[in-house]
Amino acid sequence: MTLPTHLSGTDRVAEVAGNHEHGIVVNIQGDEPLIDPAAIDLAVRSLTDNPNAQMATLKRKIDRLDEITNPNVVKVVTDHRGFAIYFSRSPIPYNRGGAVTYFKHIGLYVYRREFLLDYSDLPVGPLEQAERLEQLRALENGFAIHVAETQYESLGVDTPEDLVRVQAHLGVL
Repeated sequence: MTLPTHLSGTDRVAEVAGNHEHGIVVNIQGDEPLIDPAAIDLAVRSLTDNPNAQMATLKRKIDRLDEITNPNVVKVVTDHRGFAIYFSRSPIPYNRGGAVTYFKHIGLYVYRREFLLDYSDLPVGPLEQAERLEQLRALENGFAIHVAETQYESLGVDTPEDLVRVQAHLGVL
């Protein structure tokens, strides 16, 4: 167990990383109980293939319209090289009537250990406070996050309804 004073899961992972010497640290969030090992491998490659990135994560094209407006589904926009521009609980980018593709963030992070050890000392900015998204601390402080696109469909658990859906998927209902 980690200290109870941490602000985010990344802060907790940073505490644990301080006790190990691995150069790359993977954080599989508890709300992703069925994560595919291939998705983990893709996220790790995303970091190791992009030396300017301090973090890496995944995104998937949103196919279900209800996910676009669902604040429990975090959306991400990236530049042409796959680096994160912003993460939000709101639909981004704003659609002014054109063809827009929305991407959801998959709850998996990969970090360079050196960055992770300094993460908890970074100031929490207004974007992280407003959205309650820990990855925004890295962006607000000028650190690059590479986001690889995957076809992996996450069955994340953010609500009681999500838990029922995962239990049904596992056949435990």
